[in-house]
Amino acid sequence: MSDDSKSYDGPERVFSGMQPSGDLHLGNYLGALINWVRLQDEHECVYCIVDMHAITVPQDPKKLASQTREIASAWLAAGIDPERAMVYAQSSVPAHAQLAWIFNCVARMGWVERMTQFKDKAGKDSERASVGLFTYPVLQAADILAFKGTHVPVGEDQKQHLELSRDIAEKFNRDFDAPGFFPQPEPLIQGPGARIMSLKDGTKKMSKSDPSDLSRINLIDDADTIAKKIKKAKSDSDALPSETEGLEGRPEAANLVGIYAVLAGQTTAQVLSEFGGDGFGRFKPALAELAVEKLSPITSAMRDYMADPAQVDRILEQGAARARDISEPILAEVRRIVGFWGS
Repeated sequence: MSDDSKSYDGPERVFSGMQPSGDLHLGNYLGALINWVRLQDEHECVYCIVDMHAITVPQDPKKLASQTREIASAWLAAGIDPERAMVYAQSSVPAHAQLAWIFNCVARMGWVERMTQFKDKAGKDSERASVGLFTYPVLQAADILAFKGTHVPVGEDQKQHLELSRDIAEKFNRDFDAPGFFPQPEPLIQGPGARIMSLKDGTKKMSKSDPSDLSRINLIDDADTIAKKIKKAKSDSDALPSETEGLEGRPEAANLVGIYAVLAGQTTAQVLSEFGGDGFGRFKPALAELAVEKLSPITSAMRDYMADPAQVDRILEQGAARARDISEPILAEVRRIVGFWGS
């Protein structure tokens, strides 16, 4: 930690976000949402549906607002409490965009060019990608620092972007002689469910962008669909081992055992002590039953929220109002530090 980060003496605040694109799935729930629910009991939390990030790639404008409500519904159903955590849409809080422009002028081209996610998303046709996709991680830095976020729950794929946020915070403080103004946000490494893999390929992360719906369990799936997907999940012909070492080189088996462990609140070793020696003919039905038991209440609550969009809109607006109350004074001070007229 740099001397600059040590000089920050403001309140601790957690920031995290998720795009409103595609159905949320088991990987989102076990990898992020159960962690977010826990964090709201321990910290002040800001949870943002990042619709501005979403439009860095083409979106259907007729669907974007409804997808935002659907993501909010999933969060609320999973246990995010809007009385304790702020839940809102990124585009409804102007500080995100305004601070992002200032940070675009603080960040260096070389820093952003090193971000591997742009190369992954843009592919070989990077010259046709939007400028927004290139500067995506700068907007991420603004998302966090518009609230002086001190902690960010991250997976492996976001560590590089968090490092950029730290670099931008440090350079802003140094360039404008404002030591300790922005904190250097620290990662909160997510729990054991952070790497839930595809049901069709145990070497790939479960993803809502996978063309096969059988690769994931969506939070909106009913009990029959969940059971069918687990039954069809890729496995192998060997029995489950009795020791965790026996899962090495068996990515699909390791994934299914890992899903069971997180859903049951057990370790992998505990699961194998019960199912070691059994084939998938016994294990998969047990996993399906457990998944339905844990996910059905969330699915039911999510459907209830989605059936009442006015209620979800009220929650989003209340969250946005609270978010503006925090971010606007911070942005006003940024404007003064930068030297903007009227600040």
